[in-house]
Amino acid sequence: MTSSEEYLLPQHVAIIMDGNNRFAKKKQLAKGDGHREGKSILDPIVEHCRTVGIQALTVFAFSSENWNRPQYEVDLLMKLLEETIREQIPRMERFEISLRFIGDRERLSIELQDLMLHAEQRTAKFSNMTLTIAVSYGGMWDIAQTAKQLAQQVKDQRLDVNQIDVDLFGKQVSLGDLPPVDLLIRTGGDYRLSNFLLWQTAYAELYFTQTLWPEFTIQELDHAFNVFSGRERRFGKTSEQIQQENTENE
Repeated sequence: MTSSEEYLLPQHVAIIMDGNNRFAKKKQLAKGDGHREGKSILDPIVEHCRTVGIQALTVFAFSSENWNRPQYEVDLLMKLLEETIREQIPRMERFEISLRFIGDRERLSIELQDLMLHAEQRTAKFSNMTLTIAVSYGGMWDIAQTAKQLAQQVKDQRLDVNQIDVDLFGKQVSLGDLPPVDLLIRTGGDYRLSNFLLWQTAYAELYFTQTLWPEFTIQELDHAFNVFSGRERRFGKTSEQIQQENTENE
């Protein structure tokens, strides 16, 4: 396989980690064991992204809609999230990675909110990479919250309504200080965004795979990078314009 150093890497990678329950059924595991298996997959993926030079990795751990799942599963996911955060803090310090969380924290327990804030504060100074975990997150919620915040600023006369444009809005949404998502990977075989980073993925390249998340490997991640490198990203321009710009930049 082509080395990741030989092709153009995305700056910001987002992953919808789907397929844990189907993995458990496939392997005839107990309820919840698919999520436990999926939890262990994240560490080598994070380390590989840092090694090859990815600036930001954002993963979808728990969506706004996941609150509708059976209570036992919600409780398990919250427990696994707490375990993940406690395990990740020393790992983030060792690899000098900044750990962040996005989503509606008001629906989480006070203990979990405090733990998330503690992890963010402990790792805020690191700049090798940013790992963001989306918890109780939805893209529509994110956009609505941003609109609400800007409306309040206009109401308080801290902002003129005519100042609101795409650039300003983009700086206010979650992850507004990071590069836009270049590559969105979804495991598990479904072909949809599922309300994930709707604003931030406006021009992302999409990579869908049948591979269930607990079976996702570094080798397939490198394959996704390779596929990304082969895509022509035009951002509304023509191929001829892109080729001309590339020639001028050589």
